[in-house]
Amino acid sequence: MLYHIFTQILDNFPGAGLFNYLSFRSVLAFITALLFSLLVGKRIINRLRRMQIGETVRDLGLDGQKSKEGTPTMGGIIIILATLIPILLFTDLSNIYIQMLLFTLLWMGAIGFADDYIKVIKKNKEGLAGKFKILGQLGLSVVIATVMLTSNDVSIRTEDHSLQVQTRKPLGERFKPAEKSLKTTIPMIKNNEFDYASVLRMISPSLEKFTWLFFVLVVIFIITAVSNAANLTDGIDGLAAGTSAIIIVALAVLAWVSGNILVADYLNIMYIPKIGEVSVFISAFAGALVGFLWFNAFPAQVFMGDTGSLTIGAIIAVVALFIRKELLIPILAGIFVAENASVIIQRFWFKYTKKRYGVGRRVFLMAPIHHHFQKLGWHENKIVVRFWIVGIILAAVSIISLKVR
Repeated sequence: MLYHIFTQILDNFPGAGLFNYLSFRSVLAFITALLFSLLVGKRIINRLRRMQIGETVRDLGLDGQKSKEGTPTMGGIIIILATLIPILLFTDLSNIYIQMLLFTLLWMGAIGFADDYIKVIKKNKEGLAGKFKILGQLGLSVVIATVMLTSNDVSIRTEDHSLQVQTRKPLGERFKPAEKSLKTTIPMIKNNEFDYASVLRMISPSLEKFTWLFFVLVVIFIITAVSNAANLTDGIDGLAAGTSAIIIVALAVLAWVSGNILVADYLNIMYIPKIGEVSVFISAFAGALVGFLWFNAFPAQVFMGDTGSLTIGAIIAVVALFIRKELLIPILAGIFVAENASVIIQRFWFKYTKKRYGVGRRVFLMAPIHHHFQKLGWHENKIVVRFWIVGIILAAVSIISLKVR
């Protein structure tokens, strides 16, 4: 809104030119989201408390668990509203990536809200039926994949590695023309461009025409997996919000370099036209997460609920897909992957050993893995801070992977 006003209507207004800079709008978006979270978040929490929208805690035998009973949940509303306002103010709303991220924010927020509403208001501990969650994630995945496959605004420019181009053209002019492509990037590999069509070609050249279907399945898997992993990570105070903020900041850096033709050329990475605008969205989302963390840190005054966790995971997955860094997720979102993997391993091993020996055995004291450390006697704060440290290391490795191959 303000972006369009100052760049199209009041372009001669003193200082209006600043709105043409991504860095300026990113800082504004971060600060606005942060201040909204801090100033309005408390009022939302008090409103949730008055409405008796509190968490019902299952007894898992963890220290301090019952003290969380009644803590307001559905705090993801704070994150969504704090992100939405600066996005409407400071982004180019005609940008296809911004439109799709707004759709993701509202779509997954609605699904998470429905789940929390059924749990808290309707007093149904099961919440939204699993099949409806999956259908919601499936619907989002199909929309995102369709846009990436069909929209002319979604394109990439890859490096022209011919000797003549590399030696004679200046920095920023060594890219091939923009093209519609399903190419992505493999981290820490020198010639790191990877085309999904090559997978099908290896099986049979005749299968290449089904590349679109293969890509849709990949998108479904990534969005569903990351969204559910974020949901599993939201188990102790500050863990999901803090870990997600670290991932989001790293994604902001990756989006910015991918959308800056000079930096992309210098780093010898794929240049993605119009993707730089995503860094403004991510900055707002990061500000909202940091502001929410103020209230969610131990001892939490509010929980994000599925309203927040499902939305966070979906945003991370969609941004990674847009900047062609989805294969970096196992590193960048390593905490999410570990949480998800611990649950899968625990369930598989328990069922296998029960079938084979008659008694189910466990790999971890409790899954997801943050509960395993609680069972070992670690305090919540120690677990959260150490997971943050690991998250920062993984984020640093992910950014370094742009150059180290």
